[in-house]
Amino acid sequence: MKAYVIQNAGGPDVLQLRDIASPEPGPDEVQIRVRAFGLNRAETYRRAGKMGPISGQVVPGIEAVGEVIRDPAGVFRTGQRVATAMGGLQFSRNGSYAEQVTVLRSNVIDLDGTTLSWEELAALPEAFLTVWGALDKGMSIEQGQTLLVRGATSSVGLAALTYAKACGLNVIATTRSPANRNRLEQLGANHVVIDAGEVADIVREISPAGIDAALEVIGASTLRDSIKTLRPFGAVSVVGLLGGPPVLEPFHLMQDLPAATRLSFFQSGLFGTPAMPLNDTPLPWIAQEIAAGRMPSLRVQTFDFDDVRRAHSLMESNRALGKLVVRL
Repeated sequence: MKAYVIQNAGGPDVLQLRDIASPEPGPDEVQIRVRAFGLNRAETYRRAGKMGPISGQVVPGIEAVGEVIRDPAGVFRTGQRVATAMGGLQFSRNGSYAEQVTVLRSNVIDLDGTTLSWEELAALPEAFLTVWGALDKGMSIEQGQTLLVRGATSSVGLAALTYAKACGLNVIATTRSPANRNRLEQLGANHVVIDAGEVADIVREISPAGIDAALEVIGASTLRDSIKTLRPFGAVSVVGLLGGPPVLEPFHLMQDLPAATRLSFFQSGLFGTPAMPLNDTPLPWIAQEIAAGRMPSLRVQTFDFDDVRRAHSLMESNRALGKLVVRL
């Protein structure tokens, strides 16, 4: 099969398209024919050597959609439409930048019955599963609540905005650029706040008693300010590190953490583990909502398989304002 491999850390030029063997599935694995995959920052970090050393041959990619080739256990049938994400992809096993991928069965999601194109489906798994984990599992969001999305123009931030709106929440979205205001409003943001480094006072003007929940995509550099927006018993979940290393130093529990608020860090490495099984994910529902026009698509550009280097360059330019996908 053809796959992109990395043998040295570096820029997009280190992505090399090669012919490699497709691993046969073991008893707890499923082999999938990849039809499309989404692009993620984690893949640029892996390529650049920021997520551990590159030894031997690394196939990047942490998500894909496609059709089952073989499931030794017979849980998934041949030809079944599925999605997969994480489960060691691009670290302990070959990633999804390939014509075929062999993954843990616990990290496979049934998408039979969905009518979306492969390109549209490829924009969903990693971003929306992360949002589901942070908002539903981590913060137990409810209809009518107010959510702050700090870093809303990232792919995860946009997924959080559209998912929260579909679930009946009010959303305050932040962006550093006024030029992005219209994009966020079109996707349903109730309020757009231009982020110059501190937004707590502006959010408190919108919601004087404080908000119910905050999704922190930027990370440690803005976390203290995001926490200040919460009401008592409100919650914040960190899902991104766009603002730098995940280090808070020093952090004063009484001064920096308002009374009775909850702070958590959600990692998508939980996908498919006993702590976060994927048999009840909202992914099929999200696909149906997008197909029906009740949720907007986040896909902004589709690349051919031989154009992955250019896709990486665009992703690193921060000009995408949505999800980039590759169609095989």
